[in-house]
Order: sequence, then C-alpha cells, then structure tokens
Amino acid sequence: MDLVAEAVARIRSGNDAVREVVRAELIAAINAPGGKAVRESLDSARRGELLEVQWEIEEVLEATAPPKADTPTPPPPPPPEPEDPNRPLTSKDLVVVYDDPRGLLLHKSKLGERWFATQADPQTGQPQTFELHPQQVGQLKTQLAGSPYWVLGAGGVAAPAAPAAKPPGPAVR
Repeated sequence: MDLVAEAVARIRSGNDAVREVVRAELIAAINAPGGKAVRESLDSARRGELLEVQWEIEEVLEATAPPKADTPTPPPPPPPEPEDPNRPLTSKDLVVVYDDPRGLLLHKSKLGERWFATQADPQTGQPQTFELHPQQVGQLKTQLAGSPYWVLGAGGVAAPAAPAAKPPGPAVR
C-alpha cells in the first residue's frame, strides 16, 4: 500500500509534530472502511523498520486494536458426590489409636465410630484386620485402660489422670 509506505517514510524522516500528524492520518485510515488491509500492511511494514519507527507504528496499532472479547469464565466444577457410607474403608480412612508392639493394633475410622483390630494370624503369621462390634470396643477400652500403648491425641482412651499433688506438710526430722 502506497499510503503505508509514504506514512512510514514520513515517520522515519519527520520530527515529533510530523509524526503526530502521520499517526492521526493512519488511525483515520484504519478506522475507515477497508481499514483492515491498512492495519495488516502497517503491521508487516513495522517489522523491518528502526526501533523508534516501530514504536510509533505500534502506538497506532494499539490505538486501533479491536476491543478484546471478555474471556468466558469456566463453568464451576460439579459438586462432589456425597461419600457412600457403605464403601469399603482403606488404610487412609483409619487412624491408629492403640499400638502394642506385641502385635495388637486398634484403628478408629476418621469418620464415624467404627473400630478395627489388626492381629497376626496364629497359623500364617500374616496380619489380619477385622471390624469390632461396639460392645467389644467398650470391653477393650476397659481392659486396656492403663496400657501405655494408647496413641496420644488419636481419640482412643483418655490418658489416666495424674495423681493429685500432696499439700506440703511439716518437715519431719
């Protein structure tokens, strides 16, 4: 396009006042019907020019850039499906509450009040985990209440209360 080549030459050789006039002419040409071709020609002419001329052309291109369409917001993720209370539990769903090195582990489910015991099978020596009934849990808590193998903070049996401190008495000589 002759218009673009002439405008670029005037920007290259002109002072600030000339550049301002050329910028206004180019903006008007791009905004006129058929301005898309002027814009494309100006963009391709910009690439081979001096840096200062490129900046002037970029100002024109930025001023006449079509408005950016708002990017659509992604749809919200679907709500998580409610957890099935009857699904099989995994080791991630259990918390160790009692750990006896002689071979008894008691686990409590993170959700709910289900208790499980893990013991070595006497015939195979392999650990077996089985669910305890609520009455068995009560019996085990009573039976193991004084044991030092309860895991602190795991929600098993509360630690036994420390003996009350004796009030200071008279010193005996």
